[in-house]
Amino acid sequence: MTATPDLDLLALARTGPVHFVGIAGAGMSALAELVLRTGGRATGCDTRPGEVGEALKAAGADVVSGHDPAHVAGAVAVVTTAAIPAEHPELVAARRSGIPVLKRAQALGALVNRGVVLAIAGTHGKTTTTAMTTTILVRAGLDPTAFVGGRVAEWGGGLRSGSDRLFVVEADEYDRSFLTLRPRVAVVTTVEADHLDVYGTLAAVEESFRRFVALVPEEGLVTACVDDPGAKRILASVSGPRTLAYGLDRAAALRATAVSLEGTASRFRVEERGRVLGELALSIPGAHNVRNALAAFAAARDAGASFEDARAALAAFRGVTRRFQELGRARDIVVIDDYAHHPTEIRATLAAARVAFPGRRIVAVFQPHLYSRTRDFADEFGAALAAADVAWVSDIYPAREAPIPGVTGELIVRAAAAAKAPDVRYHAALDGLAEAVAAELRPGDVCLTMGAGNIDEVARELLGRLTGG
Repeated sequence: MTATPDLDLLALARTGPVHFVGIAGAGMSALAELVLRTGGRATGCDTRPGEVGEALKAAGADVVSGHDPAHVAGAVAVVTTAAIPAEHPELVAARRSGIPVLKRAQALGALVNRGVVLAIAGTHGKTTTTAMTTTILVRAGLDPTAFVGGRVAEWGGGLRSGSDRLFVVEADEYDRSFLTLRPRVAVVTTVEADHLDVYGTLAAVEESFRRFVALVPEEGLVTACVDDPGAKRILASVSGPRTLAYGLDRAAALRATAVSLEGTASRFRVEERGRVLGELALSIPGAHNVRNALAAFAAARDAGASFEDARAALAAFRGVTRRFQELGRARDIVVIDDYAHHPTEIRATLAAARVAFPGRRIVAVFQPHLYSRTRDFADEFGAALAAADVAWVSDIYPAREAPIPGVTGELIVRAAAAAKAPDVRYHAALDGLAEAVAAELRPGDVCLTMGAGNIDEVARELLGRLTGG
């Protein structure tokens, strides 16, 4: 996928509406909101607009439910996502009418490449690191505009609207979307096998990341986590721009030392090439967030923020929706929801839960995301879930995919049993899952729902049952 350098989408949006197919998605809604906030017009459709659609309507967008070729009439551009098939009736109608059709990533590039771009990439940790970086820059008075693929409560969504000079962007590797960006700073948190429906192999994933960092100009910065083998290989491939290795490993130039993980917080010292810069404290759990904080500081500093800006901003940072988000407590049971949908993320989330709630029973409720990912990583998912005291697995959230014969959540259950999981259970349907889990929970438990689909609905229903709602 390539950028669209000659298209000024904001100027175009002032001459007529930009139409968003699937407008209620986190990434799409953020783009639509920016168009609206800068004086443009936006229309959109979605099968389930929900609260996001209502919020966009309140901001001035024309949002409708369902899909119809008539929706693109009068549009100056149509924005879609990689999940929408090319034969979608609205896209067919747009092309027949000569209306430019852009993928979301191309639209994002057209919006942000006019300014200084800090692009946060990686298999894991992108959303949190993007939000952290933005928080530091806001503290420094640099007023960034930021995009994430999730929801930040303080922003009211996935967009933080600021100046048109500085942009912080979650750079998604799916469908090679991040290649539409022209970053001055590129962060690489981790590089692992994922999205194999697109890439096929880890080697192809890494080649895409190498192409991404090659977009950084000589005066720019590429910073990557050397604790992660894939990210370390990407950093080693860089020639031209400045590079900065960060992490907990002794090989890191920017390093966290004296790391203390206590409950849902952490504290650590930051050293750069042996020189102590100071201490940072976080109110979110896990060693992975220590690494995310290092990356955020490195990126924000290159844009003009100070260590003191980072210290103050990160101390106040409260995380991102669906990232180890405590939904509530009832009957001495803690209910937490997390977006973890890759084996590495599940391992990190369960490890963080062990530190945050020592001595408590951890009950994991996992909804697999995508048939292809379940097929490709069933054994790894099973091994990761074996770290829970009890693991429930539902059937697969398909998202953009059609079913694959023989691929169900039961593959993960069998893999978990083979990995000697203490207690693993299969409950295919989400209907009735909250009731089944609630009946088995006991005081002192931590119930952790995980997945990139709609498992958070189960978490909220579960909490309601525990509170008697």
